[in-house]
Amino acid sequence: MTDSSVEIVEGCRLPVLRKNQENEDEWPLAEILSVKDTLGRKLYYVHYVDFNKRLDEWVTPDRLDIKKLQFPKKEAKTPTKNGLPGSRPSSPDRDVRKSLDLNVQSASAPSRGKTLPTPKRKAESVSLASQVSAVTSVPSLPSSTEVSQASVYPAVREAFSTKSREDEQLTSITTVTNGTTRRILPSQPGRKRKNCGTDEMIKVFQYNSPRNASGCLPPGEDSQDSSDGIPSAPRMTGSLVSDRSHDDIVTRMKNIDCIELGRHRLKPWYFSPYPQELTSLPVLYLCEFCLKYLKSLKCLQRHLTKCNLRHPPGNEIYRKGTISFFEIDGRKNKTYSQNLCLLAKCFLDHKTLYYDTDPFLFYVMTEYDSKGFHIVGYFSKEKESTEDYNVACILTLPPYQRRGYGKLLIEFSYELSKVEGKTGTPEKPLSDLGLLSYRSYWSQTILEILMELKSDNGERPQITINEISEITSVKKEDVISTLQYLNLINYYKGQYILTLSEDIVEGHERAMQKRHLRIDPKCLHFTPKDWSKRGKW
Repeated sequence: MTDSSVEIVEGCRLPVLRKNQENEDEWPLAEILSVKDTLGRKLYYVHYVDFNKRLDEWVTPDRLDIKKLQFPKKEAKTPTKNGLPGSRPSSPDRDVRKSLDLNVQSASAPSRGKTLPTPKRKAESVSLASQVSAVTSVPSLPSSTEVSQASVYPAVREAFSTKSREDEQLTSITTVTNGTTRRILPSQPGRKRKNCGTDEMIKVFQYNSPRNASGCLPPGEDSQDSSDGIPSAPRMTGSLVSDRSHDDIVTRMKNIDCIELGRHRLKPWYFSPYPQELTSLPVLYLCEFCLKYLKSLKCLQRHLTKCNLRHPPGNEIYRKGTISFFEIDGRKNKTYSQNLCLLAKCFLDHKTLYYDTDPFLFYVMTEYDSKGFHIVGYFSKEKESTEDYNVACILTLPPYQRRGYGKLLIEFSYELSKVEGKTGTPEKPLSDLGLLSYRSYWSQTILEILMELKSDNGERPQITINEISEITSVKKEDVISTLQYLNLINYYKGQYILTLSEDIVEGHERAMQKRHLRIDPKCLHFTPKDWSKRGKW
């Protein structure tokens, strides 16, 4: 459907023919990222707008709908200042602000070795609906009127009331009903609250954080449900969060066609910075034990005669059946850790690659057979995390996905946190598949605890958010967001109660019957290290 008289350039948008999950033809809008000539025929690398980047591909001209071609908009040139190129006209306000800033800096110049704190940007007023994505929407807490009406015909199997601890520094929340839309607003200074006897219950769901503008939601930097999913200022030390502001055409395109890893051939989803001379090869060969990359099968066969590894380098800290976990220090096994990051980057888009692997530990899950320990997946974590992150990157390789290994990796990360005596949370943002796995794990873990509670003296059992967090090692913000995601929280007669409907219980029981892979804490042989006493690793 192309017209030879029209030149399609990078940045153009037009419908492209592709097959959907039902193997039916569809024409989603796509952006042209690159054009190349192969044997006298043009190929176009397209990114399907509003689709995951893993679906990007090279297409032939006959799949393009040239009739609906949209040319890229030209950027307006910045006007020059005093006729000089590369400058812009200044405004009086800008000049005044600049002079004031210079005066302030000169008047309060710090002593050598100290820096001025960066002024915080004033938070904008954003409604709750705009902060939460449609896929992972968190339901609002119901008002007392709605609960009293809904409780006339309850479909409840068991109810659990929640109570808060006295020693927490918490604030209250206020619910405002406006038609069918409710927004949860933080309490404002100077506003009087009515003494209704429910403050103690409300305290559980609101933490004293100036950045929390959504009432019951965790702070934005710890929430996966942020509007753009990308932190405004990623940490420079130890973080693997990708800074997307420097994305270019090269990093937006897959550069590896195929990877052979043991008995599997993998089709990468995203860009990975392997050496450029290897990106033009039809197949990139990897040693499945040391993960070294080689350019040909002959090179791989020659390497295997010299490679003595039959398992990841490091200490085996868990084994049950054919499943083992190895702990690898990013400083002691730098080459293996870097090769692991290169492989993982092929399937992770929200994380960047740091060649300095010293601050990280890598936990590699393997499956054992007569030939050795074959890598299934892994997760990395910081040796020291000030944000309580117990996972930096987490990945199950495509051949092992949808088989329960993802939840097993997540469960193992929390078992390590239990041994360390800490609560943990994964570094945000998570990938789309990572978010689904964590949501599912949190839901099943919390429901498992609630269903095991027993009543005392005929009264409904009680449990606090703190107690759930201590039992599971799941951070309190993740516990609260999961309870809201499952819509379990109700406000009734001056207290918050957790109601489990028959549908929730039956769905949980069905899910647990399918979950055959579980971590056995008795098989874990792990001694946490105090990295703060070990200098800079």
